[in-house]
Amino acid sequence: AAKKNSPLIVGIGSGANYLASDIPALLKYTRDCAVMQDGEIAIVGKSSVEFFDSEGKPIDKKLMHITWDADSAEKGGYKHFMKKEIAEQPRAVRDTLSGRIVDGRVHLPELSLGDEQIKNIGVVHIVACGSAWHVGMTAKYLIERSAGILCECDLASEFRYRHPVVRENDLCVVISQSGETADTLAALREAKNRGAHTVSIVNVVESTMARESDDVIYTVAGPEIAVATTKAFSAQLAAVYLLALRLSSAVGRIDEKEEKHHCDALLRLPEQIEQVLENEELFKPVAERFSKASSIFFIGRGLDYSISLEGSLKLKEISYIHSEAYAAGESKHGPIALISEQTPVIAIATQSNIIGKTLSNISEVKSRGAKVVLMCSEDTVIKENVADYIIRIPQCDELLMPILAAVPLQLIAYYTAILRGNDVDQPRNLAKSVTVE
Repeated sequence: AAKKNSPLIVGIGSGANYLASDIPALLKYTRDCAVMQDGEIAIVGKSSVEFFDSEGKPIDKKLMHITWDADSAEKGGYKHFMKKEIAEQPRAVRDTLSGRIVDGRVHLPELSLGDEQIKNIGVVHIVACGSAWHVGMTAKYLIERSAGILCECDLASEFRYRHPVVRENDLCVVISQSGETADTLAALREAKNRGAHTVSIVNVVESTMARESDDVIYTVAGPEIAVATTKAFSAQLAAVYLLALRLSSAVGRIDEKEEKHHCDALLRLPEQIEQVLENEELFKPVAERFSKASSIFFIGRGLDYSISLEGSLKLKEISYIHSEAYAAGESKHGPIALISEQTPVIAIATQSNIIGKTLSNISEVKSRGAKVVLMCSEDTVIKENVADYIIRIPQCDELLMPILAAVPLQLIAYYTAILRGNDVDQPRNLAKSVTVE
């Protein structure tokens, strides 16, 4: 076996050795593995493994022992990995926050930038693909709003080809569950070549992005087996909240009292996610309605728009129903032409400063015959006839609402796909890690 660009892992077992593209694939067979670097060669036999460099010279490879518990790679009584991983989100968020909030302040020793360096950041470039890009969109809102630093969020597959302006005092944050996503890795290298300080937010220890970044913030989601991400998504959101607070504190945009308020709210999130999960029966009627639709729209503004994008992607990934997400204010600029009595719309409205405008957009689609599902906080006062179905989630710091709003959207997608008889863990045409461009 030879390693070039795409990831390659050698698993060291008892009486057998293995090759795989990522660590979770090996967990059923072994906990010991070696991560190969570009140009390295392995000769793998049943009872022996030898490693060589590109010139054929023998090398000693450091073995990693994976400490994920055995149950984390098994279904553990759940019918599907996706359902199990949705249920594991309180733990994933709690573990990602663990040790990173100390005495009411963010503690991120992984970030090597000091306060003065953070104050001199020109632009924060966030680069990711798929659901991780939706995390990045959320981070853009958070960083610009709380830290006052210009932030751009790019799809990794577009980043290099638009000839981005990246300078030496810029910060580039790449987000990936596997740490091996080909487009995101290429974007990381492009940013490094242009002199930016690079930070990766990844779930897999010693992944290529983790090794090549200046700094790495690991999420602690454990192995995620289902193709459609759930717990890794929530753990990534938790990580970007920590990063946004660290930047905000360093530039002096929040004081210690405000930081403690936000940190306390973060620490309450796992319990609030559990509250949402306890009410999952409430989401099944929505799934029943969605399962018969041929096209579904998601709308929201600001942070609600970023999570609308994720809800739409989750639904189309596993239900195979055409779905689109739009910034609610854009609906009259074209998309509303597609609204009819057969078109369900899910509207997310958790941000109090713009909820009135979102409700106005809801009335516009409802007047065209759409059946509307509204998601809002439990404390929001609205008329019951605003929507056909209302989902209420626990009240929390409004900046943290996306992480709570994501859970009902995941469950709606899950039950919709089940009703349509689909394989929710291995949806057609998709792979867990996209390791080629």
